[in-house]
Amino acid sequence: MDADQIKALINNALSLDELHVSFDGSQAKVIAVSDMFSDMSRVKKQQAVLAPLSAAIKDGSIHAVSVKTFTTEQWQRDKMFNLPI
Repeated sequence: MDADQIKALINNALSLDELHVSFDGSQAKVIAVSDMFSDMSRVKKQQAVLAPLSAAIKDGSIHAVSVKTFTTEQWQRDKMFNLPI
């Protein structure tokens, strides 16, 4: 498993404006940007991003995932403080 494979899993499941993924071999860091997050609770946002990764988490390919979600407006305002991942 690598960052590109994680990115593909998430992109195939969700319609995102931007997706940034880093992966060190065990821990993935994900920044997901979409207006779909605007009406979701924090837990629902996390669940939406983690769902496509569940098989990789279950089989141990990914041991930990850090997720940050933003609407496009939030991302435009805050992105200078959130990169690099």
